[in-house]
Parts: sequence; C-alpha cells; structure tokens
Amino acid sequence: MTDLSYEQASVAVRDDLVAAHGRAWKRLAAPGTWLSGAERVAIMAETRNAADCGLCRRRKDALSPYTVDGAHDRLSALEDGLIEVVHRVRTDSARLKPAWFEQVTGGAVTVERYVETVGVLAQTVAIDTFARGLGLAPWPLPVAEDGAPTRRRPQGLGEGEAWVPLLAPEDATGAEADLYPAGRPAAYIRRALSLVPAELRGFFDISDTQYLPAAAIPDFATEHRAISRAQIELVAGRVSSLNGCVY
Repeated sequence: MTDLSYEQASVAVRDDLVAAHGRAWKRLAAPGTWLSGAERVAIMAETRNAADCGLCRRRKDALSPYTVDGAHDRLSALEDGLIEVVHRVRTDSARLKPAWFEQVTGGAVTVERYVETVGVLAQTVAIDTFARGLGLAPWPLPVAEDGAPTRRRPQGLGEGEAWVPLLAPEDATGAEADLYPAGRPAAYIRRALSLVPAELRGFFDISDTQYLPAAAIPDFATEHRAISRAQIELVAGRVSSLNGCVY
C-alpha cells in the first residue's frame, strides 16, 4: 500500500484524520462483503472519472436525465449496471427515482452490491474532497488485494422503509450489535448502509473524524473542533444545499 500523508498541505492536518483516511484507503482496497478488492478499486476510479463523463454532463444539464441516452465514458471493465450506479450516484443523485433503482438492481447488480458500491463511492468522495479542499491532488488509488468477498448478509433486516433493506437498532444483535451508538436514536443516515455493515462502519469511521463522533453530536456545550459548532453546521448546511441533499 502507498504510504499516504498530508505533509504537503499548507496547514497542519490532525493525526486522527491522517490515520482514519489511511485506514479507509487500506479497507477500500480489500475484498468487501459482496465485491472483490479489484471491483472496489475500480469503483473508486470510476467515482473520479464520472466528473468528466460526457453522458453524465448531458444528463445533468437536461430537464430530466431520463430523456438522455448514451454510453458512459468509462475506465474499467465493471459491469454496465455498476458503471451506471457509480456515475449517476456521483453526479446526479438528487434525481434518482425508484424505477431507476429497480432497473439497475434487476440483474447482476444485486441490492447488496448496490449498497456496497454506494459505500465505497461515498468514502472515496469524502477523502478526495478533503484533499481538494487542501489544494492537493487526490491520493493515488490503492492496489487491490486478492481474496473473496465474505458474502455475509446480516440477520433481522426489514423491508419497506427505504429502497433497500435496513437493519433497525432493535434488530442489530450479535455481530451487528456495535452498529448504532448506545443511548441515542439511530438516524436513518446511519441505517442507510446497514445491509452491508462493514460499509456502515467504514463510512462512520471517516465521518466521526471529519465531522463529530456520535456521542459529541448532542453536546452543544463543548467545542470539539478548532472551529465552532455553529461554523461546522453552517458549512455542512451549505454543502448539503449545493449537493441537493434533502436529508
């Protein structure tokens, strides 16, 4: 694995951020639950590539993306369905519809592979955006590790609350008992990846470091970061607005 750092940044980067991003880069290169290491690294590459995809630009500019046909500009040999998922989620996620989801998950892209793909994509975007904010080039992609996915589906999943099955906190037992913070409501943003618990853990390993750990979120009396909580939420709200996040 490439030794990654932020030593070239013009500002100091906290050690816990460097460590969390390093863990993520290693984790993303390893075989996952439903995807191989090679597929996961290919998804990372396509996540970056989607920003320059001609079809994605035309769809983004259209009144409806569903009126624009064509082929994605692709880098990898990923199956067409995964290419579509990566490119659409990366470039125009606010306009996805249930019919689109049902179409892309109706074949080789199972719902499990869909959720894992979203997890890999989200972690890649988080770390790439952090580097861009520092004025740095994205880290080199990791080298994929050999091995087979675990193919482990958690017990107790429920249907009907979202497009994908979710694991409610009261059903998160055994190996999944650590998924939700104790003593706090399990927000749906945390439940979203619960079909693939490893991706939920991975995403929040980054989120807890870049934003705040779960236990600190309701603590408005303590300033946990170098900027104030009000400044944190102002930035978060503005970013959400720009990205069409209606959560």
